[in-house]
Amino acid sequence: MLSQKARYALRALFVLAKSKPESMIGIADIAAQADVPRKFLEQILLELKRRGIVFSERGKFGGYALARPPGKIAFAEVIRVIDGPLALTPCASQTAYRRCDDCVDETTCAIRKVLLEVRDSTANILESHSLADALIPTAPDNPYNSI
Repeated sequence: MLSQKARYALRALFVLAKSKPESMIGIADIAAQADVPRKFLEQILLELKRRGIVFSERGKFGGYALARPPGKIAFAEVIRVIDGPLALTPCASQTAYRRCDDCVDETTCAIRKVLLEVRDSTANILESHSLADALIPTAPDNPYNSI
C-alpha cells in the first residue's frame, strides 16, 4: 500500500513539476499548494534532495525545484525513495533482496513465484509513468487527480 508519506511526496513533486523550470518555490508555498504539513514536507524534500530528485537554494529567492525534467522522474523512483522496495516480500525484491527467514526452498516456493510476477508488473507500470504523464489533462476521472 502506498504510504501517506509517498502520497505527500508525489503531491509536492506535482507542485514543482507544474512550475516554471527555472523558478524556485519556497517550502511554505509547496506545503500550501500540495496540502502537506510543512514539518513533514521538510523531511520528505530532504530525502528527495539526497536522491537527486529535487535541489534547493538558500536565500531570499531560494526554495526547491526539480533536479531534472518531470518526464525523467518515474513514479517508481519516488516510491522507492520514500517507501522502499516495490516488492511485497524481500525475496521478490530487486533492490533489497533477502531470503525469507522461513523459506525452505526459494526455487520451488509458490508464493515467491507469484510475488515475482506482481513485482515485475508493478515495477513496469510505475517505471513507465512519470510526473509529466500524471499531469497531462485528461478526463475528470484521471486517477492521478486524487493522489
